[in-house]
Amino acid sequence: MNEYFIVENEVGLRIDKYLACHLPDLSRSHIQKLIRDNLVIVNQKPVKANYRLSLNEQIEVMIPKPEEPEILPENIPLDILYEDADIIIVNKPKQMVVHPAPGHASGTLVNALMYHCGTELSGINGVMRPGIVHRIDMDTTGSLLVCKNDVAHQKLAAQLKEHSITRIYEAIVHGNIKEEDGTVTAPIGRHPTDRKKMSVHAKQGRSAVTHYQVLKRFDEFTYIQCRLETGRTHQIRVHMASIGHPLLGDQVYGPSKCPFGGLKGQTLHAKILGIVHPKTGEYLEIQAPLPDYFVNLLQKLSKN
Repeated sequence: MNEYFIVENEVGLRIDKYLACHLPDLSRSHIQKLIRDNLVIVNQKPVKANYRLSLNEQIEVMIPKPEEPEILPENIPLDILYEDADIIIVNKPKQMVVHPAPGHASGTLVNALMYHCGTELSGINGVMRPGIVHRIDMDTTGSLLVCKNDVAHQKLAAQLKEHSITRIYEAIVHGNIKEEDGTVTAPIGRHPTDRKKMSVHAKQGRSAVTHYQVLKRFDEFTYIQCRLETGRTHQIRVHMASIGHPLLGDQVYGPSKCPFGGLKGQTLHAKILGIVHPKTGEYLEIQAPLPDYFVNLLQKLSKN
């Protein structure tokens, strides 16, 4: 797989740091190995890791196809919100990883989908991510879109790239947000020192926009709705933390100790997913009901 970039705003930045921001799925060590193997080309010539970029330079990154293990179907129950011959929308539970990864070789949504759908999954993303158009974090619940064929996948991937898919989340954040609504416009890139985290980067990040609206206020927390205009990794978590309102339960971007015992990860739910159906051309909008833990938490906060 080859990735292509044209240098616009990152003039003078080292090539390895540039690629770390623009290829967030690759580790810094993986990127440096690609450079050592002469698989990073700038203006048709291989470069070293300390190469500094100039305006309008063309970058080509050749990423060898990894040796992919066999992914086995698993009889894991799925909460299906919508399904037809082209797509399936599932309500992903908390603590479920979307696709196999180091440390999560089984028990993933992909394993469950392979059992449910058999061979009826798009092959565009390879055997590790069959049918997967977009992802949500392990501890985020809610609606997730999966494609059953390549034509549907290509059309929906185009909608995702154009930011025309409706993605509305609900969350509980620390603190009392002063405004009734607002917008966070802040580029997001890989954290400069912690490679497992994302952060707001004025120069090295990719553009990211999150619109939020207050649904209900509590003494120390606020129940909000967020609409994604872009879809960067950990976008809502990073953006809300950047304005002083990290998500309740998010121990990566918020307080290390959660005030509610037993809450596993961030309180974030992908409530509404809206797409133009790849075959009919009609707008389809699906809502995922709030999970029990979220409903119980709202009730508990209302009583305080």
